[in-house]
Parts: sequence; structure tokens; C-alpha cells
Amino acid sequence: LFQPVQPMLAEPASGLEDALGDLGEAALEHKLDGARIQVHKGDGEVRVFSRALREVTAAVPEVVEAVQQLPARSLILDGEVLALRPDQSPQPFQVTMRRFGRKLDVAALRAELPLQPFFFDCLYRDGVDWTAAAQAERFGHLLQVVPAPLIIPHLRTARLEEAQAFLAQALAAGHEGVMAKAPGAPYITGGRRRAWLKIKAAHTLDLVVLAAEWGSGRREGTLSNLHLGARDPGSGGFVMLGKT
Repeated sequence: LFQPVQPMLAEPASGLEDALGDLGEAALEHKLDGARIQVHKGDGEVRVFSRALREVTAAVPEVVEAVQQLPARSLILDGEVLALRPDQSPQPFQVTMRRFGRKLDVAALRAELPLQPFFFDCLYRDGVDWTAAAQAERFGHLLQVVPAPLIIPHLRTARLEEAQAFLAQALAAGHEGVMAKAPGAPYITGGRRRAWLKIKAAHTLDLVVLAAEWGSGRREGTLSNLHLGARDPGSGGFVMLGKT
């Protein structure tokens, strides 16, 4: 407890046929475009870690309060957190990430951008490490201790038609796509494996570099933060869309 582990990652799949061809029966989940979180609970304390294993507990009081209410004495849960609109549709990723900025007025941001956690894995429960257990068994533990509104929408199927309907449901709800997981696979920390596959539509843009900033810290002396833009067909000039 309170020693975060590297999260398990997914490989891309070209589509549901590819994923079900690899996995056979699959555990499908909505693929959220949120912030990955790993939540640890023990001895009445809850701490939250980011995908990069940075502690972010102070930024997400909603997550802390939700996990404090769970019946298990000790837990490690894997999931995502999203900022939601009033109609419960997801905010864009960059909006959710405003809750994790360097200088935070947490109370004001919580009122403006409330967060909702969605959990999809249970790595540890009441003193037992479950990472070596099958995904189906770990998900069973999750169902026993986490209420349905905090569990990611899921479906276990080998039928392409059912999987396609589930994908359509995820897209209609404003999510990226679906994850397909091998029900018999263990939780493999820190690596990408074909046991977890992600299926989402690819969107590409043709952009140009408009500017670059000098880096700092580890990037000192190099050009960093490339400003990217697209052509404005009205003016013939370029409009900045973002940085990378």
C-alpha cells in the first residue's frame, strides 16, 4: 500500500474484429479520455497517484471521499477520472487536466469542474495482492466493493455484433472507443501487452510548426514546446491549435 506501481498499458487494435480474433471472448470497457489514477486505501487513509506515479491526492477530493466510503479495509484500484458536463457527457481531456495544474484553487475548480472516477481494476484488497490473478477475478473483486456508478461500463462477449453495439454506445456517450481485455490475463505492470487492446477512431490533421520555445530544466538549450497550426482557408494564414 501507498507504493504505486507502473500501470498496465494497452496495444492498439485495428478494430473489433482484430481484437476478438486475438482474444476470443473479451472483457470490453468504454475507453475514456480522462486522467489515469491509481488509488490506495489503508488504515483510514486514501492517496491518489497519477499515471506517472506522482501523488495528486490534494487535487481530487471527490475521489478521496468516494473511496473512503468503500467497505474494504485496504484497496488498490486502477481507473480514470473525468470532468463531466452537467448532462454527464465528458469534458475534453485538456479540460479534465485543469484539475491537476501546478497552482490550484481546489474548491473553486471542484465547483466549476467536478470530477467523476471510474474504476476498472482491483489490484489489492484487504491485505491480498491480486495482480497475478486473472482479469475476470480482479473485476469480480471490484464489483464486490465498488458501487455501480463508479465502475466503468463493461461487457464480456465473444460476439462481434454485441461488441459493435457496445462500441456504438461508448461513442454516443462521447468517449474515445473501447478497451478489449483478455479475461484470463494477469495485471502486468509497466508494459504494453496484447492482453489489453484499445479500439478507437484515428483522427489526423496536417499541421505546420509556427514557433518553438526554448526549453528549461532537462530541456535547457534545446527548442521545445512546438506551436502547431492549421491553414485558415478564409485568410490564407495559419491558426495556432496547440503545442506539443
